[in-house]
Amino acid sequence: MWRISMAKALVGFIGGPTPAELQQTATLRRRVADLEAEVGRLKTENDGLLQALRERVESVNASDLMEPVAH
Repeated sequence: MWRISMAKALVGFIGGPTPAELQQTATLRRRVADLEAEVGRLKTENDGLLQALRERVESVNASDLMEPVAH
């Protein structure tokens, strides 16, 4: 318990984070949020592409495999 009090005392003595550190923390948090949103967007896009591929594969039948592919 005394360690927590000592840590709080040290932070108080040092003065805590500087305005520049607070700004950097805010910037990093925004960046993390932006990256999380991008991951979500890419996951949604990937899920859509996988579904389209599944539908395409399901629509293929044996006769489609016998026809030559047009270039």
